[in-house]
Amino acid sequence: MTNLKLMATAVALSVAYCVQAQTPSDAIMMQKGQICLAAIYTHDTWNEYWEGTLKRENGNIGTFTRQTVMPMFALGITDRINVIAGLPWMRTQASAGQLRGVSGIQDAGLWVKATAFEWNAGSSRFNLYATAGFTLPASNYLADYQPFSLGIGCTDASLRAIALYQWKGWYVRAQSGYHLRGNTQIERDYYYTTQDYYTDIVDMPNALDYGGAIGWWNKSNSLKAEIALDGLYTIGGFDIRRQDMPFPSNKMNFTRLGGGVQYYPLSGKGFGATIYGGYVLAGRNMGQSLVLSGGITYQFSIWK
Repeated sequence: MTNLKLMATAVALSVAYCVQAQTPSDAIMMQKGQICLAAIYTHDTWNEYWEGTLKRENGNIGTFTRQTVMPMFALGITDRINVIAGLPWMRTQASAGQLRGVSGIQDAGLWVKATAFEWNAGSSRFNLYATAGFTLPASNYLADYQPFSLGIGCTDASLRAIALYQWKGWYVRAQSGYHLRGNTQIERDYYYTTQDYYTDIVDMPNALDYGGAIGWWNKSNSLKAEIALDGLYTIGGFDIRRQDMPFPSNKMNFTRLGGGVQYYPLSGKGFGATIYGGYVLAGRNMGQSLVLSGGITYQFSIWK
């Protein structure tokens, strides 16, 4: 019932792209000395969710809404090595029931992306990229307050591979990332998953995310549009028990179809804009959410 917020929930899984900059999972690189500042707003809502494999509604929640404001930047250290960072603010709320939503800063994220291989021949090119990243809770939010919690309250180290093939203005991109999670701490010293645990420490399952996209650039390379399919698979975990609340270490899987359009300035500096939409087609212990996102970016040179 809760989305994995890694920027990989904030940037990687449900966010729009930084125009002429990048996210940890796309195939765009900033040039040396170029920086892109971005402010992205995301509205994520659902009124049905999967309790294990059972799809249902919950009258004590009604329609669940998560709003995220993501300030971020992408910086070209060299033409082949980029650094990305972000710090999202979130608010959760429900339209029914007695449980109140929360708001605050979620997880800080830092990623390094590098070009591993380049091949060009006429109008075609093929590139491989690798991204290593790390996120950790940036505030003392309560992880065991699902689905209203700001996140799942654990550190996350990730390693990602990205492949891109482009022919003239058309391109195909595929990526996959592995997430090694640390433990999370809850505010009680007993809990039950598939057995009893007399501790406040929860062993979090690792996860694998994946995605692919087909897109197009216009002739001036100032406008980009794409259709994407992405998803998450939790390695381990357990299902929400019947009529129970979700828990941070639940198995959380989803497949989502989406698309977006982005514009960036022809001069390589100045303001740009991006919009994105996505809908969860299938899931497990997740809400069937509709994600709408939009933002502005500003790009300029720090050094030549």
